[in-house]
Amino acid sequence: MANMLEVKHINKTYKGQVSQQALKQISFSVEEGEFTAVMGPSGSGKTTLLNIISTIDRPDSGDVLIKGDNPHQLKRTKLAQFRRKQLGFVFQDFNLLDTLTLGENIMLPLTLEKESPSVMERKLHAIAEKLGIEDLLQKRPFEVSGGQRQRAAIARAVIHKPSLILADEPTGNLDSKASKDVMETMQSLNQNDQITALMVTHDPVAASYCQRVIFIKDGTLFNEIYRGDNRQVFYDQILDVLSMLGGNANDLSSVRL
Repeated sequence: MANMLEVKHINKTYKGQVSQQALKQISFSVEEGEFTAVMGPSGSGKTTLLNIISTIDRPDSGDVLIKGDNPHQLKRTKLAQFRRKQLGFVFQDFNLLDTLTLGENIMLPLTLEKESPSVMERKLHAIAEKLGIEDLLQKRPFEVSGGQRQRAAIARAVIHKPSLILADEPTGNLDSKASKDVMETMQSLNQNDQITALMVTHDPVAASYCQRVIFIKDGTLFNEIYRGDNRQVFYDQILDVLSMLGGNANDLSSVRL
């Protein structure tokens, strides 16, 4: 399989009264069709890493390649276009616009690409049916549950078939049942549509739906583990690594699946 994402020797220091090196020589790759989680204690550099991959932030040194291209080398308009076409985003707080219906929110990436209305409708109904939100498309975000909002946000992230989905704590604002629904949704998109996704999470249950978990600590790669056939076993392994990593008790949850 080809690598969809390559992170090579990324360093990032935040200058302030006290300089803090957020990432130190981080390198890893994500294959096409792989669903990977990044975990680590608060302050380990997870969010910085995601921001650099998503081009919101720049590394001090090192390269990020998405499908072989380094977006950090693009000029601003080309970068905006690259981000719009190649990346899909899922956020903890959904980032849906309350003034639009769910359907209109989901179609935003296509609107930006000036797709024809008939193509947009067709793509909207195809993805909404897959995610079980077809009967909610006329509703506004505040009229539906958190889990339904997140499914709409996932639909928006994948409707334009980007190369890479970046998810930042996608279950962070959801209860355990809604979290499970959202993670099953992402898992089935990964298995059936081969979407490539990288998810930052502190939730071991969410991470257990991925094929691999990368752990970072103090800005460096600490460990990575791969999932076998059994999700419960993988979940237990994730908890084991997290307990070695340390971090405050509230970084971990000890829920059984």
